[in-house]
Amino acid sequence: MKYLKIRWIAVLLVAVGTSFFFGFKSGDNRSFQVAKNLDIFNSIVKELDMFYVDTIDPNKTIRTGIESMLYSLDPYTQYFPEDDQSELEQMLKNTYGGIGSIITWNTKLKRSMIAEPYENMPAAVVGLKAGDILMEIDGKDLAGKNNQEVSEMLRGQVGTSFKLKVQRPGTEQPLEFDIVRRSIQLPFIPYYAMLDNNIGYINLSTFSGNPSKEFKQAFLDLKKQGITSLVIDLRNNGGGLLDEAVEIANFFLPRGKTLVTTKGKTKQASNTYKTLREPLDLEIPLAVLVNSATASASEILAGALQDYDRAVVVGNRTFGKGLVQTTRPLPYGGTMKLTTSKYYIPSGRCVQAIDYKHRNEDGSVGRIPDSLTTVFHTAAGREVRDGGGVTPDITVKQDKLPNILFYLVNDNLIFNYATEYCLKHPTIPAPKDFKITDADYADFKAMVQKADFKYDQQTEKILKNLKEMAEFEGYLTDASDEFKALEKKLSHNLERDLDHFSKDIKEMIAVEIIKRYYYQRGSIIQQLKDDKDLKEAVGILTAPEKYKEMLSVPPVKPDEGKKEK
Repeated sequence: MKYLKIRWIAVLLVAVGTSFFFGFKSGDNRSFQVAKNLDIFNSIVKELDMFYVDTIDPNKTIRTGIESMLYSLDPYTQYFPEDDQSELEQMLKNTYGGIGSIITWNTKLKRSMIAEPYENMPAAVVGLKAGDILMEIDGKDLAGKNNQEVSEMLRGQVGTSFKLKVQRPGTEQPLEFDIVRRSIQLPFIPYYAMLDNNIGYINLSTFSGNPSKEFKQAFLDLKKQGITSLVIDLRNNGGGLLDEAVEIANFFLPRGKTLVTTKGKTKQASNTYKTLREPLDLEIPLAVLVNSATASASEILAGALQDYDRAVVVGNRTFGKGLVQTTRPLPYGGTMKLTTSKYYIPSGRCVQAIDYKHRNEDGSVGRIPDSLTTVFHTAAGREVRDGGGVTPDITVKQDKLPNILFYLVNDNLIFNYATEYCLKHPTIPAPKDFKITDADYADFKAMVQKADFKYDQQTEKILKNLKEMAEFEGYLTDASDEFKALEKKLSHNLERDLDHFSKDIKEMIAVEIIKRYYYQRGSIIQQLKDDKDLKEAVGILTAPEKYKEMLSVPPVKPDEGKKEK
């Protein structure tokens, strides 16, 4: 009787399942396709679990499948299981439980080390310094663990404590520190100041968390100091919360202005965001600095101020992220961050630069070509385009960093020199006065040469390939003298390259040293000393007529618009 009952239930389940699928197929083919493929996926996992030659880890296997599926859509749609919510929390709130330090990899010792403690955070407060090699956490040896694994061990619940053992360069015995994890709040505004000519400067690093509150305080403080114009630095700002971008734009735009419109598949994903408050200042001249790492909410702020002709945008074309993500709860405590809409700034343009929907045959994606972009107009009638980030009003050509600098950084030679420098110098001058002297650079060059430093020269590789091709095609004999002359000029010469590129190398050394004493704020001050973008911004802000002209439509000349007869 029991057997018949079980068999009857099984038959009923099969019948219900068959009816379920055929119902979908006849009534809604799309729903049927989703249900069918979910059933196939479920069956594949079960078959693998039962019959695959090695025992599979179901969490790892299915997670890999999920991540591949989501990445085929766009890189911003992600799954976060219950035990991996810290990254999402940091992304949304700009906070996490930890010690407040960047760690990097020591290639020689194959261990993690402190790269940069954050000011006033636990790592800095207990006395950890850049260059400290991480040896043990609560007695557990960190040898063999990569940066990601060590980072996860350093993070944890706010208020919990642990013992950290480090080996400090210049000391014989390891040092031990008792550290209590705190909620680590990365600085929204690492630096602001009044520059020459009464120009204010605010460096805004993120739109995660609540940066609008600090931005407002910084701006009002600068107003008290007597600024008459303002530079907003959004370079390397990867974005964050859309609401925060709207709030900051509202400081400089009238109430009731449409700043962003989002359009998605559902009603909930389609919204219009307007300025809701009275502004702080509608008259102060503004310049906004941007670069290729200015993205998302940063592009909303820069683009909105450009579309309303409220600021001159200076620098290089922005990243081009016009996609909006929201979070959705999943079973078993998981969360999915998924793209639900595109955003459009006041002129009506979307800045999205990459077309993820139309992929190449190999699955790769590319930027939308300029020929397929559309012209829009600012409030004053100036031409702007969609499909490729925000194009600056003033584009600044950036110097290319020399190849040797990449290898010096990658081999930790600049980092190691800064560590040795700090052992010899308990204090240094203020960032605005600090310089790398010729004697300092001579010490650095000696250290590099002693380290038997090697680096690739692309010109040597290309010349070698050209020589091989010339020999293959029969031209080498006639061009042998020319090749010998080129080989002589392009030969590997470390002393020459260290001298030839000394300006860029000294700049990198100075930044690395200064942040050991003055943290992120100090490194920004150093980088602003010879900043081409800032110089262009200052130039336009100190030329009122030029500033006004740039934000207006040039007058039509008498002969323009007339057709030839």
